[in-house]
Amino acid sequence: MQKRWTRQSAIGLVATLSLLLVTGCETPQSKKALKLEPGVESLFDGVSLDGWDGLPEHWMVEDGAITGYTEVDRPLNHNTFLVWNGGTVENFELRFKYRIFNGNSGVQYRSQVQDFNRFIVGGYQADMEAGQQYSGILYEERGRGILALRGQRTRVIEENGQPYVELIGTFADANELQQYIRSEDWNDYLIRANGNHLMHFINGKLMVDVVDGQASRAATSGVLAFQVHTGPAMKVQFKDIHLKRLP
Repeated sequence: MQKRWTRQSAIGLVATLSLLLVTGCETPQSKKALKLEPGVESLFDGVSLDGWDGLPEHWMVEDGAITGYTEVDRPLNHNTFLVWNGGTVENFELRFKYRIFNGNSGVQYRSQVQDFNRFIVGGYQADMEAGQQYSGILYEERGRGILALRGQRTRVIEENGQPYVELIGTFADANELQQYIRSEDWNDYLIRANGNHLMHFINGKLMVDVVDGQASRAATSGVLAFQVHTGPAMKVQFKDIHLKRLP
């Protein structure tokens, strides 16, 4: 049935618009931002990619989340990233939610942009995947490779001029930790970087605990970035992205 536009409905619309102006057009996202503890910065407004740079054919906002994707008819021949342009990070805690459908992804931190045209980034990566093995590990993209598998406490040292990952101990079984990760559903991820001590948590469970003692290679500062990966078509989403800088 077609609705008739009446004087009463026009008055109602004016009243609604006036109320929005008075309340500052507050959105659910802005209300949420008001609840952040002091010193915590929200890096995503929930509706746009403002503050982020990447290849537009692989990044968009969908379902209120930053969404990275590849398609069968548009495969990638290199990993590419969405880079936060708000500056570099040093000591920090980064909290966010993610979910992934197929393939694998990761969050770069204290990293460096190596190609600004293709948004290729290298450095520390907190891993995540749709599979069963690598979510939570510490990987150095375009660098030293895996620095800790899930459940490991490691120290990276230099031996004969080469990096060496020393296993200090295993604090949990990798397969058991996988049981706490929700497939194709939202997971809470926490990255804590303080000095050369790096820790990853998923859904409150410690995944890796690393001391990067290779002074010549350990990163102390760099950018944050999200990854879409080469290989089969994939989709990954991020939301509720909050940064707390540490002294």
